[in-house]
Amino acid sequence: MVGWRNRRFQDLVGVERPIVQAPMANVAGVELCIAAARAGALGSLPCGMLPPDSIRAQVPEVRAQVDAPINLNFFCFQMPAQADDSEWRKVLRAYYVRFGIPEPEAAALRLPFDEAYCDLIEELRPEVVSFHFGLPEEPLLKRVKATGAVVLGCATSPGEAFFLEECGVDAIIAQGWEAGGHSGRFLGGDPREALGLFALLPQVVDSVRVPVIGAGAIADGRGMAAALALGATGVQIGTAYLHCRESFLAEGQKKMLRDRATIMTNIYSGGLARAVRGKLIDEIGPVRREAPPYPLAGATSLPLFRAAMESGDFEFMPSLAGQNACYGDEPSAEKLTRRIASDALAILDPQS
Repeated sequence: MVGWRNRRFQDLVGVERPIVQAPMANVAGVELCIAAARAGALGSLPCGMLPPDSIRAQVPEVRAQVDAPINLNFFCFQMPAQADDSEWRKVLRAYYVRFGIPEPEAAALRLPFDEAYCDLIEELRPEVVSFHFGLPEEPLLKRVKATGAVVLGCATSPGEAFFLEECGVDAIIAQGWEAGGHSGRFLGGDPREALGLFALLPQVVDSVRVPVIGAGAIADGRGMAAALALGATGVQIGTAYLHCRESFLAEGQKKMLRDRATIMTNIYSGGLARAVRGKLIDEIGPVRREAPPYPLAGATSLPLFRAAMESGDFEFMPSLAGQNACYGDEPSAEKLTRRIASDALAILDPQS
């Protein structure tokens, strides 16, 4: 495709269109990665909730079906000490009874990037590696960069963007408050100060020299064009893909995306994340002080989510999504990618 005025990101990672398919844990995988890559976007695999052997199996599946760069995404939080979750269990106890399940044992569901994951990067040699919640320790980051992978980091403020650049990332994902899923904030501060994407983007672009990718409720060509006009050299799209057949979402959850508003909540993992409102949020509230810190709260609530899924009650499942979750009428992720890019290009360069 011709007409893209700033190809820094495309040339950096080797893709045709300046789109990153967001790595959405539990709702995206091999099929969505392949479909996005076939359309010229950067396909991503969410790895933060997978053991190394699962990732080792998925990468060859993608490689066998599409000749394109792959992005492997990992989390970089500090695992907190095991907390007393007795008050949190009291909050959830009525729901254990409602769904007829025993109280669960505590166990971490999300894992931070470590030696085992780093060994895997050295083995698999993905073209791109992205990190959420900051970056791994310097020795691990050096090993990742030594493989030749392009490293992406997520920033929610100009300060975080500057930090990432100083640490040597090759491009920055500027995540606005509108974005679905967990906020990537990692330098602390008051979350009430969080910036929306179109306030954040120009500040980040003006703060760093590396390419910047806009992320946050971009669901069509208009949003993509606006992000690029503000200085982004690419966009990351997540929630719009959830309506496609390649996502793992059931039809009931897709309907909730179309019909409901989203809200920031900590009840699914202990960390602030944007999700579609459901009965669980309405009944216990979106933010609970009793929830253990991220990611410990999720271990206690996972059996509840599984029981809800088995019963088809999507009101009690986490449906993480951005503020434009209602936009989604394209069943194919490949077609969606092409359409968003084409519509954006028509706005930015009508002569192309």
